[in-house]
Amino acid sequence: MQQQVPPYMAALLANDPELAEILTTNREFIIQDGALSAKTKTLMTMLCDALLAHEDGVKVIADRARGMGATEAEIAETIRVAFWMGGLPALVTGVNAFKGD
Repeated sequence: MQQQVPPYMAALLANDPELAEILTTNREFIIQDGALSAKTKTLMTMLCDALLAHEDGVKVIADRARGMGATEAEIAETIRVAFWMGGLPALVTGVNAFKGD
């Protein structure tokens, strides 16, 4: 599965490729398997995007997590945690993780 490039990264690639490279290197370092799996860390980033009302980010990261083997049940439970921590606004954003039309 080819990863989607977030709009901010596309803008950086076009206008500040040096910063884009730094961000990519940092992301790869932080998200790699460690005490927590890369999949778990990716689900955590999806939860944060739900809390921060980043609808498109939730969609992109949910698909990225699926590509790493996340199940629909894991995605649903992550959205439950977002709802628990962020209330209805996080839930409204979080449901963008579910596949739709």
